[in-house]
Amino acid sequence: MYKITLDEKDIPKKWYNINADLPVPLPEYKDSEEGGNLANLPKIFSKGVLEQEMSTERWIKIPKEVRKVYKMIGRPSPLFRATGLEDMLDTPAKIYYKREDYSPTGSHKLNTAIAQAYYAKQDGVEKLTTETGAGQWGTALSLACSMMDLECKVYMVKVSFNQKPFRKTIMELYGGNVIPSPSNETEFGRKILAENPEHPGSLGIAISEAMEEALQNEKAYYSLGSVLNHVLLHQTVIGLETKKQLEIANESPDVMIGCVGGGSNFGGAIFPFIKDQIDGKIDCKFLAAEPKSCPTLTQGEYCYDFGDTAGMTPRMKMYSLGHDFIPPSVHAGGLRYHGMSPQVALLVKEKLVEGRTVSQNEIFNAGVTFAKAEGVVPAPETCHALKVAMDEAKVCKETGEEKTIIVSFSGHGMLDLQGYADHLAGILPDDCK
Repeated sequence: MYKITLDEKDIPKKWYNINADLPVPLPEYKDSEEGGNLANLPKIFSKGVLEQEMSTERWIKIPKEVRKVYKMIGRPSPLFRATGLEDMLDTPAKIYYKREDYSPTGSHKLNTAIAQAYYAKQDGVEKLTTETGAGQWGTALSLACSMMDLECKVYMVKVSFNQKPFRKTIMELYGGNVIPSPSNETEFGRKILAENPEHPGSLGIAISEAMEEALQNEKAYYSLGSVLNHVLLHQTVIGLETKKQLEIANESPDVMIGCVGGGSNFGGAIFPFIKDQIDGKIDCKFLAAEPKSCPTLTQGEYCYDFGDTAGMTPRMKMYSLGHDFIPPSVHAGGLRYHGMSPQVALLVKEKLVEGRTVSQNEIFNAGVTFAKAEGVVPAPETCHALKVAMDEAKVCKETGEEKTIIVSFSGHGMLDLQGYADHLAGILPDDCK
């Protein structure tokens, strides 16, 4: 089969919560003398997502209103077999990719944006504030807020704001108000700019700005596109659909790969398979692909740290490069984050997941190869997973093994063409040091 599709009736009716099946309990969040406070969470998150954040129930019902919008945005998404890439690599491996780029905003991010906007609307707030790196999350939340009749304020990391002007345009088309971060809109933003007026920004700083505004506005909530438990929960529609599609194809995964910044795409894709791995039903290698310039899983410390730069969040047990870490200005802005989802981090600590790093030009080479072979232009973030998948397929060529490789294709690169242009022209720095 080249393309495996599901019917609308096959959209999952429940999200899968991996907290029920982790090999060891997930470490609890902690208050901090520096300012991060658990008491702030009910002020910035809806009741619905906060309950999900702390839940240990295995299955959580997806509201029918959310499932209705999932249908509107094209779920279930198709699973493709990359036969063109297989032929180009001359590998005996079978490579499949789950097409999250089919959504109207071009990535997986709508899966949680819709849910978070729905629960916020249920609580009666009028506005959501958020951060965005490359712009995929800000785009998704802008559309979700429009669908739920909410205002949306997006603090976009300044380097990406400048690199990707059309991201700002599409967010504004959906009704989002987009501000380059650090900004003069918040006390923390002004503090950063006073220290360095040319600061390129980071996801940690943008999170701090969005949280500060939400804490000061009783009619606003804060919304996060990755890292937290409820976000990865919503993304499990990816893995649950993939499970059904692999059953149709009579396949069992040998390798599953996704890119990681905060971990939402990767976690959503693999979590429904983790219990099968623990129970011995499958023998699968789970690979998390990250930038060499921001090697959170491979070089970070497993410790308690803040999710933002200002230290407003509670401390979370995760792999971290330090909440004040400012990553190089690579084009994969969605992966420029200092920390990692506590759930994904725990799976790495327990050796159920392995981190892999790749450099900027390596990932763009992989994107060019994939575009030539399959006709689809991948986002720079997605290219990280594709590079690792191609490496695994080349090993299969050497060993003769016919492994089944599954890639979570998190988003398309049609608004990332400047990065491709610089790469093709030979002027893209390898790691943007």
